[in-house]
Amino acid sequence: MRVRARSRRTLLTAGSALLSLAVLAGCSGSSGPEGPGSGGTGVLNVGMPNGPQANNSNPFLDTSAGASLGYRAMIYEPLAMTNVVVPDSEPKPWLASAWEWSEDYRQVSFTIQDGPTWSDDEEFSAEDVEFTFDLLMNNDALNTAGIPYEEVVLEGDTVTISFGASQFVNQNRILDTYIVPQHIWSEVGVPETFENQEPVGTGPYVLESFTPQTVTLTRRDAYWQDLPAVEELRYTSYNDNNAQTTALANGDSEWSFVFMPDYENVFINRDPDNHKLWFPTGLGIHGLWINNEREPFDDPELRRAMGMVIDRQAIHEQAHAGLYPALENPTGLPLPAGESFLAPEFQDATQERDVDGARALLEEAGYQFDGNTLNTPEGEAVSLTLIDPAGWSDYLTALSIISDNLAEIGIEATVETQTVDAWTNAVNAGGFDATLHWTNTGATPYDMYQHIMDGANYKPIGEASPAGNFGRFQSEEADQALRDYAEATDEETRTEALYTLQRILVDEVPMIPTVAGPIGAEYSEKNWVGWPTEEDPYAAPQPTQRGALDVVLNLEPANAAD
Repeated sequence: MRVRARSRRTLLTAGSALLSLAVLAGCSGSSGPEGPGSGGTGVLNVGMPNGPQANNSNPFLDTSAGASLGYRAMIYEPLAMTNVVVPDSEPKPWLASAWEWSEDYRQVSFTIQDGPTWSDDEEFSAEDVEFTFDLLMNNDALNTAGIPYEEVVLEGDTVTISFGASQFVNQNRILDTYIVPQHIWSEVGVPETFENQEPVGTGPYVLESFTPQTVTLTRRDAYWQDLPAVEELRYTSYNDNNAQTTALANGDSEWSFVFMPDYENVFINRDPDNHKLWFPTGLGIHGLWINNEREPFDDPELRRAMGMVIDRQAIHEQAHAGLYPALENPTGLPLPAGESFLAPEFQDATQERDVDGARALLEEAGYQFDGNTLNTPEGEAVSLTLIDPAGWSDYLTALSIISDNLAEIGIEATVETQTVDAWTNAVNAGGFDATLHWTNTGATPYDMYQHIMDGANYKPIGEASPAGNFGRFQSEEADQALRDYAEATDEETRTEALYTLQRILVDEVPMIPTVAGPIGAEYSEKNWVGWPTEEDPYAAPQPTQRGALDVVLNLEPANAAD
């Protein structure tokens, strides 16, 4: 498959026009027409409820401030811009003007753009692309997707990358790769711990200032494409969901992704003409990840019983305010998005709470009830700790519901909170009993199941596995099905592999799906217009997505649109 484009400057304008037809108190001020939060002065205020941030702008680390707040997407650029909201849409050429995959998807050749420059005025070239992929190939800690790179070859303005297996399922991940400057990163001794506090990228913004609460980016005039109308981006990391919600309601924050209960009253109705939200769903989900290596939760019968008593409808309504659809199908596939992928035996299946059935299943497996306490076959009381970040009120409400549900089958579940950084580290290293977390999403359910089950991402407890399989699930059958799907050359093989993965999730319950995972955002049209919508889904709306730059490049001052 070959993709080629005109110059990126021309493509952006034409593409935008076409798509218009067709997811802590900080530095913020008045949102009036001439205030510092207004489009009249070129400032866009972005917020996330992620608490104080460490000064780390390493674009490869999902734990960095650049990833947590989303500003890495404004400094660093990918080879192509993909759209997770419309996963079957053609990626937009970006730092690569064209690319071509081999028939077996074991090799891809990129033609690199002529014209971009680094923000320190050094010239960008195909050598930077070659260097970036060499860096990923030789540093497993940076290659969080586990791409099996084998060789990177530079010839003129073309970079050819070879892989040890078919990359049919990883096409977008490879296209999404942020490119870094060779003249800086070649001097970095340990790139996986490099804090990169003075980031240099090809994007239209540079880091102006950093505090744990507020990060300011300013536009640079030498950007290789048409300059964005937004001259300054101010990212504020609020302490929790409540603080972020208040900032959105007051107009101090203009773009965010935050859970807010009763969103119509607390946000929309505060300024019905301008306060908007869009929460598109795809094929990713949220669920209770269980540490499969900690006894007694290494027993699939216990995990299955736990899944039978969780009240998904209550989580949908009470924890997520109806914004995250409940998962009714036992395969975890969101409907209707996943309907065409369902195995025949699950096409009309639904899952409802069944406390009596769960208790019977446990007794049949040798567990015993001692009053209100469930004991293992060895006589040990079953208990666990549920963890998630402090301030994430939707997840914490859901954990409270789950704790009450598990009590009905004699399991004592205690809810504890952590900082976002501590929680992320615990999840990656398997330092938890159970936690609510999301999955990857993609054009097919493969990405979701791979994130949950892939043995290639398995690490013993104590070793980080940021690419997924946080529950340390091990199944040769699942690994084979994932390989069959990824390496298949026909749809029949892929279909059968997906059916196998669905059966494994239902039977062995490596994690417990709860709700669908929208890629949403709240935003204000008071000062800026041009946001992606259901009618014009040119990009995911969420400010922390890799395509967030595409959103900013499409914005214009509200008063200019009059």
